[in-house]
Amino acid sequence: MAAKVEKNKCIGCGACVSTCPNGALSIKDGKCDVDDGNCISCGSCTAVCPCQAIKLPK
Repeated sequence: MAAKVEKNKCIGCGACVSTCPNGALSIKDGKCDVDDGNCISCGSCTAVCPCQAIKLPK
């Protein structure tokens, strides 16, 4: 399962986008957007998000 973004926490900084090894993240409408088909749930994005807006499924 893909990472999920809490849109109310995301500030759209793009740190996650540049960290994603699979290119599954982008910024749309000022917030992080996850391409579920490309996300491999590696956790790279959660580690760099300054707002803790990205969560991995449990």
